[in-house]
Amino acid sequence: MTTTGVLPAAETLRARTAAVIAFGMNGLAFASFISRTPSIQGVLGLSLGQLGLLLLCVSGGAVAGLPLSGPIVHKLGPARAVLAGSLTVSLGLALLIVGLFAGVVAPAAIGLVFTGLGVGVWDVAMNVEGADVERRLGRPLMPRLHAAFSLGTVAGAGVGAASAATGVPIEVQLIVVALLIPVVVTVATRRFLPVPVSTEEEKAAGSGVLAAWREPRTLLIGLLVLGFAFTEGSANDWIALALVKGYGTSEALGAVAFGLFVSAMTAARWVGVPVLERFGRVVVLRATAVFALLGLLLVVFGGSTPVALCGALLWGVGASLGFPVGMSAAADDPARAAARVSVVSSIGYTAFLAGPPLIGLLGEHIGILRGLLVVLGALALGLLVSGATKPLPVGEPVDR
Repeated sequence: MTTTGVLPAAETLRARTAAVIAFGMNGLAFASFISRTPSIQGVLGLSLGQLGLLLLCVSGGAVAGLPLSGPIVHKLGPARAVLAGSLTVSLGLALLIVGLFAGVVAPAAIGLVFTGLGVGVWDVAMNVEGADVERRLGRPLMPRLHAAFSLGTVAGAGVGAASAATGVPIEVQLIVVALLIPVVVTVATRRFLPVPVSTEEEKAAGSGVLAAWREPRTLLIGLLVLGFAFTEGSANDWIALALVKGYGTSEALGAVAFGLFVSAMTAARWVGVPVLERFGRVVVLRATAVFALLGLLLVVFGGSTPVALCGALLWGVGASLGFPVGMSAAADDPARAAARVSVVSSIGYTAFLAGPPLIGLLGEHIGILRGLLVVLGALALGLLVSGATKPLPVGEPVDR
């Protein structure tokens, strides 16, 4: 795409704020129902395996939508794509609410598919916007944008914990969130960066997604994101229930464990910018994998609730930077950012597709805590391919 020159600093800063809001609302939308998985299980009368299959609907919708997200962002621009994704999420939550009120799984499952579809498009579009703002500012920004996502999940977890503790039905909680999302996102996306005018050659070339699927570096970054996304998503989906079922805690304390996990992720993503500037992507990713390993082992083998809560904190630190660093690495070349982010996200989100049912089924046979040990394989994968995130040298061939 052709550029229109250097944007005024004020316009870039407004776009940065808008991107922060978009990331935060995405996290809030996700955590608004994930933090209440015990309530969803109880209202719909599901077993652990059935709950895992229901959560699979979210991942299935996201994975189905991600291959389309690159062309959608290329066609509509990040602002309109984020707005379209947020409206789809609100529609999905509305259907989930109908299913919960009726006590029927089918509309809830369909609603979660739409929720996942919207989250997928929204996710790619906001990462493309964030990478563009990052390049224009000339300094790392993506970890702090993902910290905004984590802060949104902290807010969602806080609302979930407070609602559970005070007996507010999950249906009422979700109604408020479903109405809030499109209002806030509409205001925010009006401050996104203007979409550059495409040349005739760029229009003829299309989005470049198919070419990106043939790039070894892009595929390796996708595997890295898959490993860290599985590490993060496993805690997102199961840590609350792991405390309730594995340690006999209350639902409110389970939500607190989820809140500690996402709070640790938020803090680590915020301080991750100077750490990345000093030590580089590869060293930092390998160090965070060690933290995630320690946290996982404390949650599974800690033996007491306080130790498990400490493990949730370490797990959050360890899972914090894989996804944002992967997105930054995929977007190193601005001309191919949308296509590569779409491919990396498509690969990474298969972790969310496989994780919920796998851990749910394992949990039914060996217990939810030991079922979480499957995360060890994801951490090994992240360590193995972390070298692919090295920044592209100037003039690096695009087919690498």
